[in-house]
Amino acid sequence: MSAELDSLYQEIILDHYKNPHHKGLRDPFEAEVHHVNPTCGDEVTLRVHVADGVVADVSYDAVGCSISQASTSVMTDLVIGKPVEEAMSIHEEFLTLMQGKGNVEPDEEVLEDGIAFSGVAKFPARVKCALLGWMAWKDATGQSLDSQSISSQGGTDD
Repeated sequence: MSAELDSLYQEIILDHYKNPHHKGLRDPFEAEVHHVNPTCGDEVTLRVHVADGVVADVSYDAVGCSISQASTSVMTDLVIGKPVEEAMSIHEEFLTLMQGKGNVEPDEEVLEDGIAFSGVAKFPARVKCALLGWMAWKDATGQSLDSQSISSQGGTDD
């Protein structure tokens, strides 16, 4: 990767870290999860609101390094407003990039600012940081869909 591109990617990560998108827990939501990266102590509490098969909102509160914070901010931009199926395929694309050890060419049309994390993939210890918010989102979205399918089946006796 060129030094120019490296510098641009660092700027994108820093910008999302300093000016996080969608930060702050919001209502309504169907699922809330709390994920911790035990390696470095990064934490994220994340809420997902799914309506009519679309990721209507993702909100979060997080503490940790610039990579985990910025990655969560980028993720919210990429999945909010997308059908769940499309959002899950974006998640898979990011996961592939992160697990590629720097050998995967990111698809800018799919990942947008997420391509800035391609350099992170070369550092195994940082990959968990970049994936923290994404894994929390996938977990919360799964729970959200489960709760919706239960309520659409007449619910349970609480």
